[in-house]
Amino acid sequence: MASPSKAHTALAALREDLVGEVFAPGDIGYDEARAVFNAMIDRRPAVIAQCADDADVVRAVRFGRELDLAIAVRGGGHSVAGSASGDGALVVDLRRMHAVTVDPAAEAVRVQGGATMSDLDRATEPYGLATTGGRASTTGVGGFVLGGGTGWLDRAFGLAVDNLLGVELVTADGERVHANADENPELFWALHGGGGNFGVATALTLELHELPEFSVALLLYPPRSGPDAVRTFREVIRTGPDEAGGAVLYLTGPPLPFVPEHLVGTLVCAALVTCAGGEEDLRKIAEPMLALPHEAEVVGPMPYTEVQRMLDLPSGLRNYWSAEYLAALPDEAVDAWCACADGMPVPTGTQHVLFPQGGAIAAGPAEYPVPYRDASWAVHPFGIWAEPADDERAVAWVRGVRAGVRPWSTGAVYLNFIGDEGPDRVRAGLGVGNALRLGKVKRTWDPDNVFRFNHNIKPL
Repeated sequence: MASPSKAHTALAALREDLVGEVFAPGDIGYDEARAVFNAMIDRRPAVIAQCADDADVVRAVRFGRELDLAIAVRGGGHSVAGSASGDGALVVDLRRMHAVTVDPAAEAVRVQGGATMSDLDRATEPYGLATTGGRASTTGVGGFVLGGGTGWLDRAFGLAVDNLLGVELVTADGERVHANADENPELFWALHGGGGNFGVATALTLELHELPEFSVALLLYPPRSGPDAVRTFREVIRTGPDEAGGAVLYLTGPPLPFVPEHLVGTLVCAALVTCAGGEEDLRKIAEPMLALPHEAEVVGPMPYTEVQRMLDLPSGLRNYWSAEYLAALPDEAVDAWCACADGMPVPTGTQHVLFPQGGAIAAGPAEYPVPYRDASWAVHPFGIWAEPADDERAVAWVRGVRAGVRPWSTGAVYLNFIGDEGPDRVRAGLGVGNALRLGKVKRTWDPDNVFRFNHNIKPL
């Protein structure tokens, strides 16, 4: 630990040298700078460096190493697990670095590490291009991609890491490196699911795909119709093309124009059928869902950027998320999943979601550390609520969902969907067979485990 005088001198130098802003406890703006999306996370970093460019990131990391500080990396998004902050740590905050540069001829895009899905999708949309993004516009691109990356387009275009062409990284030594299939290939492999364990990703280059049209069918059913809706959706996905996706979910009826007044504030079952194509294709795919008796519907073309905003929720609420990946979805699993909605906290922002896998997800490269690729369905209960008094029941409900569907679980998990659930779950999210290889990559690039505010991979 550095002496107070050394720390004071180093902090003064960082304030002088950084193009961006520096915040320390007691500074005006410190509390605002340290606040994260999840209100359950309340940490007090020693220093927050809001970097303006790659050189700032280098300066910040070298400052942290000089003072022997652990380093947390804040991208552009949610940090539901709290990995973007740490008590007594240096936070390298990338949110000022959010530029997106599209190369339409190469069908590729360079995205800075602090960009959100909104930044990415708005930049690619004018070209009729897109890549797999998260299911909310406020998701940060960097953490999302490096953690694997599943979204509305994954059945059509693969997981986000399947579209990763290169990463620009600042290492634990404060050096700038590039990783791709030819340059630092072992590091590049580890970045396909290993998260922020190996450095600060200042930019990522992603493959783009043609997406001239996108369309959706959003239908609301009474909760008692949930099992029929899930079974029908299961058949829609089984018989449909890879361009078909979406989810079935239980949620609190939102106060939107198309939602009948008697459903607002109550538990409802919703089905979202997405199509990476036009309305005619969508209606063919979604016909069985539309044939089921339902209480409300929105059907037709919708810009992908708008779909990305459909599940957006404001920051500052309390969050607890988890997931299970299922080997199959027999009728017994459908009934068990639907039954879990009974204890869901309502009315809150909580959602009980079932996503299909398959398609380009299953067809993607088997060698990456994303062990959930072969699962057929994903169960994602995420609790979102406002009052601390609801903490116990909301967390208990999320854990109860996991227990309810565990008989059909593959044991694998997508780490971006969970918080701190212990080292066994981290191994489940990386693949037990990948742990040794990832640990060796960690030893090469971060032997002191400087980047440990994450689903941590210890150096081996």
